[in-house]
Amino acid sequence: MIKLDVLRLLEERGKTRYWLYKQLGMSWQNFSRMVNNQTKSIRYKNIETMCLLLDCTPNDLFLITED
Repeated sequence: MIKLDVLRLLEERGKTRYWLYKQLGMSWQNFSRMVNNQTKSIRYKNIETMCLLLDCTPNDLFLITED
């Protein structure tokens, strides 16, 4: 299973969930589902924006688990 690992990146960079939420301009409900891995899809635009904001690559945003 592929999971979004953005919370770890935020912590490493000293940023908060709220900061990322405001930067992405999403509804809180959709944002919360995304960062808590409760969604089935993430728009490419959101992936790109997170990579630019957090100075990372898509490989850094995701991890693969055996769940």
